[in-house]
Amino acid sequence: MKVLLIACLVLFAVGCRSMRPLPPANLSAPGWTVRHGQAVWHLPQGEREVAGEVLLATQDGRRSFVQFTKNPFPLVNGQTTANGWEVEFPPQNKHYSGGGKPPVRVLWLYLPQALLGHALPKEMSWHSDANGWRLENKNNGESIEGYFES
Repeated sequence: MKVLLIACLVLFAVGCRSMRPLPPANLSAPGWTVRHGQAVWHLPQGEREVAGEVLLATQDGRRSFVQFTKNPFPLVNGQTTANGWEVEFPPQNKHYSGGGKPPVRVLWLYLPQALLGHALPKEMSWHSDANGWRLENKNNGESIEGYFES
């Protein structure tokens, strides 16, 4: 019985271990493509919208970094890798991370994938033309629209 209890405790401790934070993105390192622009973030359920600056960087199509700021404050910082993701909302002091693909509710982490032409979850729609781009979560009405400077 003791052995079973110890085994369960060990499995529980290992299973609850948090994912390690992703290494900081060094956007000046070779292989990064960086874009700057303007965006409007329409929050879910049409609550309100926030205009600001967007910085988006991709590295070899396998790693991405996105930041949305309302100068001088960052509102969203996010990263994805082939194995994980993390997003931070500094004004709310919130940080989320996980392995695999990011959750659909974190729209910002799908912006790099949309721009690279990767498949998006069925809940999302993407449109891009000469005037700009728009990414939307059709389930909750949240969207991001903007453009990148040439």
